[in-house]
Amino acid sequence: MKKALALIAVSTLALGSAYAGCGKVVTNEGKLKSFDSATKKVVVEGKDGKAATITLTPSTKGAEEAEKLVGKNVKVDSEHGKATSIAKA
Repeated sequence: MKKALALIAVSTLALGSAYAGCGKVVTNEGKLKSFDSATKKVVVEGKDGKAATITLTPSTKGAEEAEKLVGKNVKVDSEHGKATSIAKA
């Protein structure tokens, strides 16, 4: 009986963590190199010289101003390549 209860407890914990969102937010700061209005993708060149391509979504805060920010320093927060916010740095 103890083994059965232990097995149920372990499997419940394993399934619960499998469905949990990771919540990892990546912040890219640098110059906004380009914005493609058709695909809603922005390319941010970081201070280290590496470029990151991030997709804007309908829920992205500041997305309506993205086209005006090209060539300026920006800060983009994203989760799994999808931007949650974009703003002038």
